[in-house]
Amino acid sequence: MSVAGLRRAAREAVSGFPREFWWLWTSTLVNRLGAFVATFMALYLTLDRGYSASYAGLVVALHGLGGVVSSLVAGVMTDRFGRRPTMLVAQLSTAVSVAVLGFMVHPVAIAAVAFVVGMASSASRPAVQAMIADIVPAKDRVRAFSVNYWAINLGFAVSSAGAGFVAEYSYLAGFVGEAVMTLICAVVVFMKVPESRPQEAGSALPDATAADGVRLGTVLRDGRFMGVVGLSFVIALIFQQGYVGLPVAMGADGFSSSDFGAAVAVNGVLIVVLQIPVTRFIQSRDPRRLLIVSSLLAGYGFGLTAFAGSVGVYALTICVWTVAEIVNAPVQNGLVVQLSPVHGRGRYQGMYALSWSAAALVAPLMSGVVIDRFGAGWLWGTCAVLDTAAAFGYWLLMRNLPRDDVASAPAVSGGSPVVGPEPAVEKAA
Repeated sequence: MSVAGLRRAAREAVSGFPREFWWLWTSTLVNRLGAFVATFMALYLTLDRGYSASYAGLVVALHGLGGVVSSLVAGVMTDRFGRRPTMLVAQLSTAVSVAVLGFMVHPVAIAAVAFVVGMASSASRPAVQAMIADIVPAKDRVRAFSVNYWAINLGFAVSSAGAGFVAEYSYLAGFVGEAVMTLICAVVVFMKVPESRPQEAGSALPDATAADGVRLGTVLRDGRFMGVVGLSFVIALIFQQGYVGLPVAMGADGFSSSDFGAAVAVNGVLIVVLQIPVTRFIQSRDPRRLLIVSSLLAGYGFGLTAFAGSVGVYALTICVWTVAEIVNAPVQNGLVVQLSPVHGRGRYQGMYALSWSAAALVAPLMSGVVIDRFGAGWLWGTCAVLDTAAAFGYWLLMRNLPRDDVASAPAVSGGSPVVGPEPAVEKAA
């Protein structure tokens, strides 16, 4: 493709979104640019504070547990109090708790504050996802989730490199820097991002009755959606192995931490480079086929790791499962929105976020037990089997899936958009 063709494809991939989406996108990018705690927590505790690896693992697990708890709470808050208030509370709480964590010295205090940081930092996810669904027309949602995912990875790639240099100078500076960036994110949301919670047509007040009618029990009884949550957990469990199982396996094979860093950097580079072009390719494709293919690519990408014997081969396997990640993330987000009732988007997104938080807790345990008892080869084989099962699960769940043909959402210009019931949906072939 020519340079002109690439430019045209890029413009088509990012054009047509409402202004509010781009402010939300900016807040996401700023938030990820400040990421420090999740990346350097273990190194901070072991190298700077001198604690044991087991204690560091406990603190990281508590940080993840906080995310599990807040996923459901934030989902309820998103529906009941609104997307914007939930994001502001989450971001302000994150800024304060991260700054406090940098000054904690007692092991119990560190563990307790890390749990709070995990709760606060994960609480905005259901609100952000629900707001994207509110303000972006149905036909553009997969593309919007893809562009937002690109911002997350671009911010993470830049912050990881920058935070590494900051950590060499002062870990405390990293904590304070994340707090400041999170505050900037809150300011962007406060100044530029209006509330988007849907209202009853013809009503001046949010439809609290409709929102309260969708409770967590409603979500749990939604068999198809909970099936998607279960499959999301499996997919997330496998993707997590790129950051918990892969470094351990490479270390056992005699590779250094810099070798792992060089190999896994391929993941971030590919996402930043390919996310926008791939978005244009997948936006009109059958989501069922995309999810099935991405599941198989992820499973066998990790499965091929069993045959890796050099940094180059490891990098090639990472290329395979990174392509799966690029496709899976936005398509699965679009599916979650499609299966969620308008006034229950927060709770549904909270349950979906729970699957990823739970996977972040289970993945280190899974990799540790399997590698210690059976060897890394069994871990990669397990990944291939699990994602093959996930692909079959997507095929079963998405038969006769209704197509989301909702008309474009009205523009948001200060208050909540006023929308009526969504039109009837067609059955997908």
